[in-house]
Amino acid sequence: MKWSRRFTTLALVFALAAGLSCTTSDSTAPLAPSSEQETPSFGLIGDLTGAVVGTLGSVTDLLTCSPQQYAMTTQTIGPSGGVIAVGRHSLVIPRNALPRKVTITAEQIRGSTNSVRFSPEGLRFEQPAALTMNYENCALVLLQKKIVFTSEKLKVLEVLRSLDLFRSKAVTAPIDHFSRYAVAY
Repeated sequence: MKWSRRFTTLALVFALAAGLSCTTSDSTAPLAPSSEQETPSFGLIGDLTGAVVGTLGSVTDLLTCSPQQYAMTTQTIGPSGGVIAVGRHSLVIPRNALPRKVTITAEQIRGSTNSVRFSPEGLRFEQPAALTMNYENCALVLLQKKIVFTSEKLKVLEVLRSLDLFRSKAVTAPIDHFSRYAVAY
């Protein structure tokens, strides 16, 4: 009797965990208020974490990582497109995404979150570019990783539609403008 009760409880825990890990939000609308004031929300274990809660109740929080080294790359890219690599991250700009040549600076920011910043700030693409961020130096989290658009203080402003390449320990997402981005779950 005790065995079957323990087994049932364990099966329920696994079913709930699987349900949480399969829940994603496909919305690319901002999930947090536009002001810089943090809105407290409840994390996965019910504590106050400052995580962003989406419209479907999914929680988005920045992935904790061992510090990556600061790196900076500057490159001129024009209408023919190109690839910018900074540290272990890369941005692929497709052909005709830019109407003229632009000098682009990519920075891999040092800290406990894998984060990159692109400038000139606010540069918009006529076709989305593909940002791929590596997270092999980060904590093992079995939930789907995402790329998020953040403020300079790493407040999540928008969750991007992302593809988690779990075996490669990388995540990729289309971006249409320059700002700061980070890896989240």
